[in-house]
Amino acid sequence: MRQRMVLGGDVNIQGRRDPAKAFAGLRQVFEPADVRFVNLEGALAAPSIDGVDIPHKPGWSHSDPRMVEALVTARIDGVSCANNVTYPAGAMLASLSALDAARIGHCGAGPDLDSAYRPLLIERDGTRFGFLAYTSIAFPYGHAAGPGTPGVATIRATTSYIPDPRVAEVPGRPPTVLTEAYPDQLARLVTDVAALRDRCDVLVVSCHWGVADQPPCHYQRQIGRAAVDAGADLIMGHGPHSIGGIETYAGRPICYSLGNLVFDWPRMTGRHLDGLLLDCAIEDRRLRTITVRATRRNPDNEVRLLDGSSEASVLAAVAAQSVA
Repeated sequence: MRQRMVLGGDVNIQGRRDPAKAFAGLRQVFEPADVRFVNLEGALAAPSIDGVDIPHKPGWSHSDPRMVEALVTARIDGVSCANNVTYPAGAMLASLSALDAARIGHCGAGPDLDSAYRPLLIERDGTRFGFLAYTSIAFPYGHAAGPGTPGVATIRATTSYIPDPRVAEVPGRPPTVLTEAYPDQLARLVTDVAALRDRCDVLVVSCHWGVADQPPCHYQRQIGRAAVDAGADLIMGHGPHSIGGIETYAGRPICYSLGNLVFDWPRMTGRHLDGLLLDCAIEDRRLRTITVRATRRNPDNEVRLLDGSSEASVLAAVAAQSVA
């Protein structure tokens, strides 16, 4: 039995008169798929009364709940809600309710710790697909889920700096930046993946992480490889908005950033236009091959599949950042 799973990066849908058309340019990839999963970058919630939806992120606005129609029309089966704009708690809970009402699965956020870290399971013709979602990009206070408090599933990292040896002689030389995942949260991810491994045939870990237009940080490689060692079939990264490379580790792909897919936040207009789709072939309940498809938002901010020289240029950029 052959099946297809399509994975996409950051999706933000807002201000559309007809949200049903948001994914129209990707229909030829999405329609034949058996499972479709993306990162939902933005809560489906009414705007705050004072007009400030996220106090520490000026200019950010939540997506009207009716924008869920875009996901429904595209037949999105599941979304990650583990990211830095699934905030604050009231908007997050409203968004989860909107997804539930539309019968769209989700993971990475919830009303308490256990629900935030709970995997999403989808079954298609006897094949069990499992998804876990985490974010390393998160507000330091009131954002992570707790034992009795709502929030997102986090896997945080520390940052430290080693001054350049010549900085006293040559002011301004950049330091070496060191990052490490929090040991307890990394251990939780490993435990989560190992526990899910026995419950599914295809296991995907979704990670919101990284820095725009930069190679992967050490903590990203650390998390990605730990997830593979614990049993993940594929790591799908997102968060920087720019596309990133793909590392093959122990025979499994770690896709560091799929970039933007549909993205309507006005401040992203004309920026980070390229994205990647992972078109995954499943055979006999196992992930066999992955075809990387390139996308681009056009001047009207509508996403389209690329082909020919445009696609080749994007894929060459991915290859240049990749590690075999």
